Amino acid sequence: MEIIVRETAQEMSKTAARVVARLLNSKPDAVIGLATGSTPLGLYQELVRMHKEEGLDFSQATTFNLDEYVGLTQQHPQSYHYFMHENLFKHINIAKQNIYIPSGTTDNYQAFCEWYEKRIEDCGGIDLQILGIGSDGHIAFNEPSSSLGSRTRIKTLARQTIEDNARFFDSLDQVPIYAITMGVGTILEARKIILLANGQKKAAAVAAAVEGPVTSMITASALQLHRDAMCIVDRGAASELKMLDYYQWIQAKMPDAP
Repeated sequence: MEIIVRETAQEMSKTAARVVARLLNSKPDAVIGLATGSTPLGLYQELVRMHKEEGLDFSQATTFNLDEYVGLTQQHPQSYHYFMHENLFKHINIAKQNIYIPSGTTDNYQAFCEWYEKRIEDCGGIDLQILGIGSDGHIAFNEPSSSLGSRTRIKTLARQTIEDNARFFDSLDQVPIYAITMGVGTILEARKIILLANGQKKAAAVAAAVEGPVTSMITASALQLHRDAMCIVDRGAASELKMLDYYQWIQAKMPDAP
């Protein structure tokens, strides 16, 4: 896994945005997997800026979101449908029919999950998957003990995840208990993956994902098995990496590598 450390979360977001822009410029009809939450928000703000000021074109792109809360309508202020449209989609020129987000209110979740997997396949697979990481090391809503070969499905959220996400709701008991999420196996099929993390609170999870054993108890650790995964973090999130000096040495020497 390539480790890139930036001084601030803003610099982290700009670095990730440049990777997305390079993909779209070389492959305008790219398929991009997207995450929600506070971590990728800076990335989306930078992509919106690049679209408005530099002409970054999303007109042929397709997006698939990782997850959605079960029971929240698309109009609910804390739904991931609402988050994505407010923070990205309504500010860029992406075609509405090319946006895919799991449904939190479908009548048949099993059938929807199977359809979602098939739709990703029919679109040619995900070229670039954006990920955040939970404080317990989960990616998407693949909580500790999730199968590393899992596919899109319903997951029961861990107590820690519910408590972490309670800040977005009026009270703890309003946080949904279930979510529909891409599986770890689905995520690992993306051709390239970017894991984003910022802040001291994510430092232990980042260290476990990058330097710990590959284990279902830290589902982000499965990214160690991916041939083209990149972890972009700010100084706070990198603070518990034991080999931080080496990662920075690699980045410094990379321009001169044969």
